Amino acid sequence: MNDTLTKLPRALVERLTRPFSRFVQIETAAGAVLLAATLVALLLSNSPWADTFLGIWEIPVGVQIGSGEAVRSLKEWINDGLMTLFFFLVALELKREIVLGELGQPRVAALSIAAAAGGMLVPAAIYLMLQSGQSGAAGWGTVMATDTAFVIGCLALLGSRIPSSLRVFMLSLAITDDIGAILVVAIGYSNHVAWAPLAVGMGACAPVRGMATLGVRSVLG
Repeated sequence: MNDTLTKLPRALVERLTRPFSRFVQIETAAGAVLLAATLVALLLSNSPWADTFLGIWEIPVGVQIGSGEAVRSLKEWINDGLMTLFFFLVALELKREIVLGELGQPRVAALSIAAAAGGMLVPAAIYLMLQSGQSGAAGWGTVMATDTAFVIGCLALLGSRIPSSLRVFMLSLAITDDIGAILVVAIGYSNHVAWAPLAVGMGACAPVRGMATLGVRSVLG
C-alpha cells in the first residue's frame, strides 16, 4: 500500500477518537469497568434497593428557558445522547479501517456483513419458533441487535491474546448488526416516518460530505 495512503492528515475529529482509542487499548481498565458496572447493576436490580436504583434513571434532567425546555430522564440522556456519541466514535474508527485497513478489502468486508446477517436472522428465527402462536411473537426484532459495548469490553478482556484482525472483524460485525437491527425496528415497529428529524440529519450530512470532497480536514485551518 502506498505510504501516502497509510497516513491520514491530522484532523479535528481525531481529538475525539484518540481518547476513545486509548481507552479501548487499555485492556484491563476497559474490561474491568464494564464488568464492574454490570455486576453492580445486576446486584442493585435484584436487591431491596431495586426500586430506588431504577428510579434514579427516571430523574428528569435538563434546562428550561422561558417556554422552551430540553428535559429528559437520565436514562434517555444516556440512551439518546451518550450512546449516540459512543456509536459516532466507534463508527469513525470503523471508517478508518475501511479506508486504510483490512476492511478496505471487499472479501473481508463481505465476511463481516454475512456474519452480521447471520447474527440477526438466527436469533430472530429461534425466537419466532419459541414464541410461535403466542402474544410475544411480534417482539422478534428485539433479539437481533448485538451489544457493541460488550463486544468491545470482551475484546479488551482478551487483550493481546487475540490478533488485531479479529478485533476489527468483531467490531465491524457488531456495528453492522446494530445498523441492521435499528433499520428493522425503524421500519417494522414504527407507525410513521418523522420527516423533520430525518431531513435535519440528511441536511447535516451534506456540508460534511462537501467538506470531505473539498479536502477539508480541519475547520480550524
